[in-house]
Amino acid sequence: MLLAIDTATRWTGIALHDGAQLRAELGWHAVNTQTIELAPTLADLLRKVSVDPAEIRAVAVAIGPGSYTGLRVGLGFAKGIALAHNAQLIGINTLDIVAEAAGKMSSHLIAVCEAGRGRICAATYYFYSRKAWQLKQEADIYKWDELIEQVPRGSVFAGEISADARSLIRNANRNLKLASPAQGARRAAHLAELAIVRHHKGDVDDAAALVPVYLRDPAGNKITSSKS
Repeated sequence: MLLAIDTATRWTGIALHDGAQLRAELGWHAVNTQTIELAPTLADLLRKVSVDPAEIRAVAVAIGPGSYTGLRVGLGFAKGIALAHNAQLIGINTLDIVAEAAGKMSSHLIAVCEAGRGRICAATYYFYSRKAWQLKQEADIYKWDELIEQVPRGSVFAGEISADARSLIRNANRNLKLASPAQGARRAAHLAELAIVRHHKGDVDDAAALVPVYLRDPAGNKITSSKS
């Protein structure tokens, strides 16, 4: 059984996947409550589908970009579960989860997530060989107006997009498109499936070495190297 955990932003998700099918999934908008909600929510989800915690053999976690607090909460919880059950740990980039969910709508996808203070984290993907999104431009932190000005014409935006941002995108006169809220949701089920692909290849992470992907330090300075 693989457990997927995503607390990279206020949007929070957990899922259980047995390698053949999704057994359970839950996503919700948490407001400074991830620390106290994760353990009881997971326990309740395990009970609902009659899965014993000892059955967890791998743990997938969104490692960023995202909020400082959210990433620390999720990674700390994931490491604790992995250690308690001698399970393997797999870190997945937050924006890769958005891209996985979006589907093929354009040649370019702009995957976004909240960064706080009116900013967003964003990365550009292109559709490779009609099979999957591939990263084209590394993630960075933007204001909405500056991001909209520089993305390729006809791009699709997906992820955490406010009503004001949706209006800016629609009125940009650059043939930009919006994924629906459902398509743009960062689902823990997609995190689980990305991790299962890596798990089958034996591509797992060292729990002691795995750290969050931060794009900026607390002072706002760009971090030039990080694990992704």
